[in-house]
Amino acid sequence: MGQPEQRAEGAGPFTTRLTWHLPGGGSAVWDSRIARRRGTLAVRPPGAADSRPTRADAVAVGRLRRLNAIAAVAFVVGGALFAAGAAVAQFGSGDATECATIYFVGGLFFNTGGYISLLQVINSPRHVAGGEGRLVTRGWRWWSYEPMRVDWLSTFVLFAGTLVFAVSLLDSFLRGLSVQQVNRLIWAPDLVGCLLFLVSGHLGFVEICHGGFCFRSRSLGWWIVAVNQLGSVLFMVAAVAAFTRPATGSLIASGVANWGTLTGALCFSLGGLLQLREHP
Repeated sequence: MGQPEQRAEGAGPFTTRLTWHLPGGGSAVWDSRIARRRGTLAVRPPGAADSRPTRADAVAVGRLRRLNAIAAVAFVVGGALFAAGAAVAQFGSGDATECATIYFVGGLFFNTGGYISLLQVINSPRHVAGGEGRLVTRGWRWWSYEPMRVDWLSTFVLFAGTLVFAVSLLDSFLRGLSVQQVNRLIWAPDLVGCLLFLVSGHLGFVEICHGGFCFRSRSLGWWIVAVNQLGSVLFMVAAVAAFTRPATGSLIASGVANWGTLTGALCFSLGGLLQLREHP
């Protein structure tokens, strides 16, 4: 029977980093984001001063690389299409249907990126606390329910946010809606989707900071979370500005809505480009 963990770190019910003794001496450190993105954990052999990374098996590494690449490209393309849709809306180079079509196709890429991100968590190698300090690869799964894992919860909330956005994007094709219907069918789902993106980003900081907010200028993972969270904030600003006033039938600030969407979308594209480098 393995020895108990030496130290557990995290926030609330979430454990994001574990340090435990190995049976033969030395210690191992499992970091949630590093394990699921890089496929490694840090092992310090008996008598050694420094830890060395131990990689998961080839099956796990191959999975992580493929899933990471698909998710990253999906967010790059989805962000670019959202930015293009916002530019068309702002500069008046197309009609409402053209804008809605560009946004909808971009939303499909966001849906893909969200679900693939969730698959990456579900199928990431798992640590063996108290064991010999290695990662174990499980059989492939298309779904799991693990709300006590902060990485699962963060990506699940992100995916849910993309689905809620899809509702708003589909409803945007409807014509002849009253102001109340526009706010209920298009604006409200958009606002909820933005809220879910913000919650997902907050959970991402919890995971990478092992608790409260931190600044890690040399951490690629931290920059990915930060850039995406900035995009979520800009999306929220755009959503608030897109509320249609019942009295006038006009948006609160159409320019702010378009520019917020454009810059927020570019943040997600940049996050996707950075994510291409965060792999085993």
